[in-house]
Amino acid sequence: MSRIDELIAEHCPDGVEYRFLGDLIKLNFGSRITKRDDAGSLFPVYGGGGESFRTDSFNRQDEYVVSRFAMSARCVRKVSGKFWMLDSGFTFDPLQDSVDKTYVAYYLLSMQRDIYACSSEGAQKNIKVDQFKKFRVPLPPLEVQGEIVRILDHFAELEAELEAELEARRRQYAYYRDTLFIRPETGAVEHVPLGALGHFIRGRRFTKADVVEVGIPSIHYGEIYTRYGVAAQETISQVRSELSPLLRFAQSGDVVIAAVGETVEDVGKAVAWLGDGSVAVHDDCFIFHHDMNPTFVSYYMQTDAFHAQKSKHVARAKIKRLSGESLAKITMPVLPLEEQERIVAILDKLDALVNNLSVGLPAELAARRTQYEHYRDGLLTFKELAA
Repeated sequence: MSRIDELIAEHCPDGVEYRFLGDLIKLNFGSRITKRDDAGSLFPVYGGGGESFRTDSFNRQDEYVVSRFAMSARCVRKVSGKFWMLDSGFTFDPLQDSVDKTYVAYYLLSMQRDIYACSSEGAQKNIKVDQFKKFRVPLPPLEVQGEIVRILDHFAELEAELEAELEARRRQYAYYRDTLFIRPETGAVEHVPLGALGHFIRGRRFTKADVVEVGIPSIHYGEIYTRYGVAAQETISQVRSELSPLLRFAQSGDVVIAAVGETVEDVGKAVAWLGDGSVAVHDDCFIFHHDMNPTFVSYYMQTDAFHAQKSKHVARAKIKRLSGESLAKITMPVLPLEEQERIVAILDKLDALVNNLSVGLPAELAARRTQYEHYRDGLLTFKELAA
């Protein structure tokens, strides 16, 4: 019998009480901060979905953050060190001594998809706080909570080691990728505005209710952040066929660009559409129609050079936005088609090494996460105590 089994047998052999989340924790919403300080500022600013910018002040330290505006199913994360918490996210504290804060954090991590599912429709997917507070959480005795935290902390440390190694490789890859665009072997290169290389078409709106099992292949802006890589030949989702006259479509060779995001860094993420047919595109995206190698364009939209230009044009409201007119002003290097193809071939191999979940470190990390999530979910599952 394991230590956790012994503790359950000793302290809660007949099951545990399930409590409403709102009775266990107090939500601590962040505060708006509008001043954007110099790049040398020390403290990151978080809205729950990642770092937005940096500032010289902080209002949180070493906390689990829940994104109030759930841009993806990964809406719970741990932020280490000092940081500024925006009002688009919140941290939490226990309301009673019988609650281990880290135990609750692990439970929230296990139910991220449920949290995301209770957010409102639209581009700004706002978590329904009242519904969030009504999630039921098993509350074993503190001794059991503490042992679960100890075990899961160990798993998290092992995962963090792999993540750190993979992140180091991704930084190497990003450096080499940017170098290929900055110093191509062909020598001096002309940089041309995207608006002179093609044109931008905004997609048309469809909603979650329009998604079906069999219909028109579609790309939603949220999927570009969470499900797509640099290029795609198949879509993740489809929408109702009867919507066809109302939609706008990307053709094979077009690049689809997400025009909204929670952070400045997110906005402008692109996927090259390489499928055989056309694909419906959401209205929070732009279709870039052009004559270049589409994957070359998509890779360029990952570079520091692209991000530096893009950041000058992003509208910095709670939800960050890019317009088609702004995208048209961004310049990119124009190379002969054969040179574009050579660079794409190099980057495809490197991208696979750091992002392909079937090989190398990404595969090992994915396997470790699957193992960890399975074990975590098992540890957090309890028989409910009879009333």
